[in-house]
Amino acid sequence: MKCHALTALWATTCASAFLAIPPVALAKNPPHPPKEYPTFGEIERLDPALEELIAPDAKIEKLAGGFEWAEGPVWDRKQGALYFSDVPRNVVFVWKEGVGTRDYLFPSGFTGARRREGADREQGSNGLTLDSLGRLVLCQHGDRRVARYEAGKGFVTLAEYYKHLRFNSPNDLAYAANGDLYFTDPTYGLPRAPGDNDKLLGQELLFSGLYLLRRSGEVVLLTRELTFPNGVALSPEGKSLYVAVSDPANPVIMSYPVRQDGKLDPGSVFFDAKPLMSGRKGLPDGLKVDRQGNIFTTGPGGVLVISPVGKLLGIINTGEATANCAWGDADGTTLYITADMYLCRVKTLTQGTGNWPKLKHR
Repeated sequence: MKCHALTALWATTCASAFLAIPPVALAKNPPHPPKEYPTFGEIERLDPALEELIAPDAKIEKLAGGFEWAEGPVWDRKQGALYFSDVPRNVVFVWKEGVGTRDYLFPSGFTGARRREGADREQGSNGLTLDSLGRLVLCQHGDRRVARYEAGKGFVTLAEYYKHLRFNSPNDLAYAANGDLYFTDPTYGLPRAPGDNDKLLGQELLFSGLYLLRRSGEVVLLTRELTFPNGVALSPEGKSLYVAVSDPANPVIMSYPVRQDGKLDPGSVFFDAKPLMSGRKGLPDGLKVDRQGNIFTTGPGGVLVISPVGKLLGIINTGEATANCAWGDADGTTLYITADMYLCRVKTLTQGTGNWPKLKHR
């Protein structure tokens, strides 16, 4: 049995060699009264337009802590719960209001019998999403693939190779309305040679790619020109694809026009985060989009809120290196955030893209 001694006060968990809590077990939990959570950080308001998206009295609530590196959150509306990865621990956790945090999947990203050779802190799953049937789809660093988890069956590989060469470590992913899947493949999850952090072990593709996985199973390379492609998200109508580049020398959000066939026209820099890096932790990483086309992307300081035309409206400043975010709750107005060792959230006045019910005040 592999135990996880979480150092914070909010959760203590223990995972077996392979653990998955059945979804029905989550659904049976009785309702609980709202809990008061500690708050931290601040919301920096840089433009009056932010008032339409985040209320003046909004707070950053700290829901759970003690993780090694929390990543890839996704909300499951059927279960009323949030799944997220702890990449070094090789675990997917589930958090639910009134219940707290528990292990959901172990192993989550590396399912081999032996630990991989070399220095290896990023073997678990990273980005998570749900397909049209509500099944969990994972970017698995250790297994170097995109896979779907099916209760009772385990992991089903969706994509593992490009031209017979194994991916580096798929990182983040986003479904288009037609079921095609965009994903990034940087080298973060490859093990490093002992004593030489710059030497990657087992690399077969000598570039970091941005890919399209068609419903047919075909894998299409969209670009190999990005240094560290990371988070990926589509605009509300699916006409633009945004990609976060986690390069300290070039920390930008790229925007690509999407063609009818799902491929991309040449991209351009949508937002340059380099001026924000002085004195702030973090780089562009995960990102999501609201129904109005505003981009909520992690970056220096926390979560950057950027208008559809690329204007920085404000920063949800966690004070931590912040990995990713996701819309959640019954109406899709709560932004859940994974910030280093913490899971936190902010109530907003806007709504994420997806099949959420229409807001009455919009």
